[in-house]
Amino acid sequence: MTKRKRSTGVTIYDLAAELNVSPSTVSRALNDHKGIGKKTKKAVKELAKKREYLPNNFAYSLRTKKSKTIGILVSWINRPFISTLISGIERAAREAGYHVIITQTHDKLHVEIENLRTLLESGISALIVSLSMETKKYDHFSIVPDNDIPIVYVDRIPKMKDINKVHINNFEAAFEATEHLIEQGCKRISHFGGSRHQLIYAERRKGFIAAIEKHNCIVDESIILESDNLSAEEGFRLAETVLNSDNPPDGIFCANDAAAVSAIRYAKAEGIKIPQELAIMGFNNDPICEIVEPQLSSVSHPALEMGEVAVEQALGILNRSHRAGLSVDLTLGTSIIVRGSTKRNDK
Repeated sequence: MTKRKRSTGVTIYDLAAELNVSPSTVSRALNDHKGIGKKTKKAVKELAKKREYLPNNFAYSLRTKKSKTIGILVSWINRPFISTLISGIERAAREAGYHVIITQTHDKLHVEIENLRTLLESGISALIVSLSMETKKYDHFSIVPDNDIPIVYVDRIPKMKDINKVHINNFEAAFEATEHLIEQGCKRISHFGGSRHQLIYAERRKGFIAAIEKHNCIVDESIILESDNLSAEEGFRLAETVLNSDNPPDGIFCANDAAAVSAIRYAKAEGIKIPQELAIMGFNNDPICEIVEPQLSSVSHPALEMGEVAVEQALGILNRSHRAGLSVDLTLGTSIIVRGSTKRNDK
């Protein structure tokens, strides 16, 4: 008698899509969660049987055969901030006897969802996430805690309450960066920001505007620009836009260093003196800040510490050293690093 080969291609996501419910609902129904109604449980289980769904690492084995592995889900591993963050995660994980699996989303939501599925099917013990730029909803993450896997969000965090997160005070950091430009004599300041549906960029924009208003400067929306991908190329384009306007700024605060360096490059190519005619401030304090001429002033962003703390937080939940049911919100400090791109006086 030929043994029938069982199908392993159907996933919990496929069942959820067919039933028009969330993956979390399917997971709970398959595990007889008391919060799921009998009718839903029956429909899920009947479809699972019909589609020959097998509980694999994604469901059953996640609870019984977890490896000592931490999954990392980030945007771009070649960005200095992210690579430093990963370094902190890897070092802390290794010291605790854990390995890491690193995935990158390229700032695409569909890749984030695919990578999340892959990490879960790999039997990870914990997950550390920095959201993709496209992520506006977070339903795909709901299944992670349902399988008793701690999830810690870092830097780009969801607009959600009661989550474990490691971040900085982006409002305060942006406020101080903008105030520094004002103290150096800037009267008309432009802002290059990322997409505002990401909390970090929304907060940096708010901090920028608050500092402008505090010092009775003009908030001109025409020079407060936003980009879905605040890359070096975008920084060059945005600089070209504002510096060729009828009333160009005398200061620019960029929400990352890549855009700020491009703004320096464009301004210098146009014969604009930095910082005398145009002061430029970045964010993250990437290594490139000290390579460009003049060197770029920036906001220090404790990426290495963020990674280390995120691992400590995740393992604390795993080992139940954190109180069950309570989320942990850790805010790390920042500082302004003043260099030649903004330093007009001794303030």
